[in-house]
Amino acid sequence: QVQLVESGGGLVQPGGSLRLSCAASRSIRTFASMGWYRQAPGKQREMVAIITVLGNTNYADSVKGRFTLSRDNAKNTVYLQMNSLQGEDTAVYYCNARTASEYWGQGTQVTVSS
Repeated sequence: QVQLVESGGGLVQPGGSLRLSCAASRSIRTFASMGWYRQAPGKQREMVAIITVLGNTNYADSVKGRFTLSRDNAKNTVYLQMNSLQGEDTAVYYCNARTASEYWGQGTQVTVSS
């Protein structure tokens, strides 16, 4: 069993930045992948960014060049640095981890508005 605790969401103006954190309850070194998904009102949940056990990252086209996913194995934490935020980035962001099973965090709201 893995618990994922997210933090760092909030309200930000267009063009601003936020950093999301996701702390796992145990070592993430052998996780097949960790990353972030998001769900905007009335839309399906979509992948934002994931990092594999080998350190390879994959980003949604809509966030490439603006978002950066990183992993700190010593802290069992992944981070999503979000820059140049736009209104379309407004959503609930969910941390995801895949081992032999799949786990989700509780979600953190990101609102981009002036």
